Amino acid sequence: MTAMPDLTIRELRTRLVRLPWAEDPWLAGHALGPMRDLVVVEIVTESGLTGMGYLHLLNLPLQRTIGACLEEAMAPRILGRSATEVEAIWRDLWRATLTGGRGGVAMMAQSAIDIALWDVVGKAAGLPLHRLWGHCRSKVPIYGSGCFRGARGDGMIAKARHYVAQGYRAIKMQVAHIGDLRTDVENVRRMRDAVGPDVEIMIDVNMGWSADVAISTGRKFERYDVYWLEEPVLADDHAGYLRCAEALDMRVVGGETHFGRADLKPFFENPRLPILQPDPMRGGLTELRKIATVADTWGMTLAPHLFPELNVHLLASIPNGIWAEQMGLLDDLWVDPPAVADGFITAPERPGHGLAFKEEALKAGAIR
Repeated sequence: MTAMPDLTIRELRTRLVRLPWAEDPWLAGHALGPMRDLVVVEIVTESGLTGMGYLHLLNLPLQRTIGACLEEAMAPRILGRSATEVEAIWRDLWRATLTGGRGGVAMMAQSAIDIALWDVVGKAAGLPLHRLWGHCRSKVPIYGSGCFRGARGDGMIAKARHYVAQGYRAIKMQVAHIGDLRTDVENVRRMRDAVGPDVEIMIDVNMGWSADVAISTGRKFERYDVYWLEEPVLADDHAGYLRCAEALDMRVVGGETHFGRADLKPFFENPRLPILQPDPMRGGLTELRKIATVADTWGMTLAPHLFPELNVHLLASIPNGIWAEQMGLLDDLWVDPPAVADGFITAPERPGHGLAFKEEALKAGAIR
């Protein structure tokens, strides 16, 4: 039997990277910030085996703050421990920082560590994460996201057609925040006409409405066979979520802005949302796996937020994973991203999560 390498954590490296967006016309109209702000974490073990975790902060101006949290609050608590102590480290970091806020900066920082730890464990075992956790499927349905409201009606429709031409069977468009309600309804009508009856349409409100507005406008959307209405109200308005779910004849979904099981507890106690969308940057892979298990108990499914290159491992290893989300925000930065074809993403077979950033890109964008 081959001896297990020494997985004692020797070093935690943090890299802050700021990169321009890819020259991709299909990113037009996004509101995700002027640059791509990344926090990249590397956990180095005594054997030399290294795991990588990362955060893409979208439009959150917290890059240096998270970097400081990693170095000051997190690193001293994990150095010298075994990288296999994933669960113990997660709980220790959470308990050590919860008095500063049970989420936010601290949980995002520990999420990057958690992703890196699982990468180390998978590499040490010689298994991709979806097989380490218990393989369920190799291919997962993926929908085309990022039909941005900033591109207006014509731009959203053009991007949806681009996705459909590539074999995607579902797309997501945005409403609210700009324009008026009549325009939102008209854009949904035009989208249905453009993609036809066989493509699912998901609608993202990005927390832009009250429950009353979501219900009245959602009823108008229903005539266009909408697959789901996402984040219709603010993340903490659990009562509003439940009102929408009970009033509308379509799926009401959410969860991307919630930090772990604690934030999602009201949805488990009142399981009216059939699909949850947790984000791996808000709890890490350890927390997403627990959310998936609890959700399955209540007959709920998962369609995690963004990061399909990472979420594919979760979705390929659970019975209730139904959608990955493709927006293409980091595609140009990966050495070898998971394959996407004909509306499916294929879980890679490389050990760990199998991801590596192009080193030249990280060096070009390094700010520390």
